[in-house]
Amino acid sequence: MDFRTSQNTRTTSAVGYDAGLRSYMLTIYKYMTGALAVTGATAFLTANSPAMLNAIYGTPLQWLVMLAPLGFILALNFGINKMSFSTAQIVFWTFSAVMGLSLSYIFIAYTGASIARAFFITAGTFGTMSLYGYTTKKDLTGMGNFLIMGLFGIVIASLVNLFLKSSGLQFAVSILAVLIFTGLTAYDTQKLKNLYYQVAGNAEQAGKTAILGAVSLYLDFINIMIHLLHLFGSRR
Repeated sequence: MDFRTSQNTRTTSAVGYDAGLRSYMLTIYKYMTGALAVTGATAFLTANSPAMLNAIYGTPLQWLVMLAPLGFILALNFGINKMSFSTAQIVFWTFSAVMGLSLSYIFIAYTGASIARAFFITAGTFGTMSLYGYTTKKDLTGMGNFLIMGLFGIVIASLVNLFLKSSGLQFAVSILAVLIFTGLTAYDTQKLKNLYYQVAGNAEQAGKTAILGAVSLYLDFINIMIHLLHLFGSRR
């Protein structure tokens, strides 16, 4: 009798734990999806407002708009533990909107069909790799470290190309970026799954971890899409 009771207790605990993990991951995906929606709506509305475009791209404000997303990312990654959960949410949604301002150019530079095609290809790729990262038993840490090194490489190459303005180098960077961020999608998903076991039981910490996780996956998605547009998008 005691043995059966012990077994039932362990089974109930495991089921509850799995339910907690699913809820945690769904929260991350909800944040990420919401952020993509805010970014897309902001970018579209800005691109279709001559007054907004002139206010941003016709003045030095464009540099603030371009660099502000990096500031928000740094603030979330290094300062979120000092923020309340509600403040972290406000910063996250503000970041999503500012990203929309900085990405409004894609609605001017590329056709609507190209943007839609890149979005759906990215969504399919992202979904497949995230599912793989969630379900695989293989440890992706080694692959992730290699991809992060590659990410630093393409950042340096992109900075160099600001001066060289080489279309060939830009093409190579875009191909590598798509591959790297596709791999990082699986790695980040597995890392977030593993982080759950460290924050389970602490609702506020789990919420903050979910926000940071959403930022990571959001950036993977956005970078895949943008570089697919660079590679295959039809310009206006």
